[in-house]
Amino acid sequence: MQKLLQEIRKCEICIPELELGANPILSADEASKIVIIGQAPGQIVHRNGVPWKDKSGENLRSWMGIDNEIFYNPKKIALVPMGFCYPGKGKSGDLPPRKECAPLWHELLFQKMQNVEMILLIGKYAQDYYLLQSKKKTLTETVKNYQDFLPKFFVLPHPSPRNNIWRAKNEWFEKLVVPKLKEEVKRVLS
Repeated sequence: MQKLLQEIRKCEICIPELELGANPILSADEASKIVIIGQAPGQIVHRNGVPWKDKSGENLRSWMGIDNEIFYNPKKIALVPMGFCYPGKGKSGDLPPRKECAPLWHELLFQKMQNVEMILLIGKYAQDYYLLQSKKKTLTETVKNYQDFLPKFFVLPHPSPRNNIWRAKNEWFEKLVVPKLKEEVKRVLS
């Protein structure tokens, strides 16, 4: 596993297209029980080098009901984005994750992580890639029907503060989905 992680962290496949250069960011261990598949690091994470060390990560840890110590313990939780490097700025936020990373690295990582009991698919890009035809027409419908994907996958919207409007419009998420997420995380990690 350590050799694979080193190889990923040295990846430079996308360098010409990356606004801030290559800085693959992830965390994983052969013992990981939960894998969190997000989009791609933002500028803050690109600079600090720690996955989910930003407001989105604070929201995600709150939804999961865990602290930093558990979240950043790779023997418990692997942090594997769809795109390992910051993709750059777009018109209305960050660009989508690079399409090269997931096909190149995800399967190799999963081959090493034999103890995975649950995969959190955060946002549209992860859900599109892993759920294929089983996803619903919209992210909202997919998240509303999260139980259809259990026990392997737990689907979530992106926890970015940019999604506060979505969360305000979809109050059922905090009332119904977040408590179930906390329950499932506790079950897997106990």
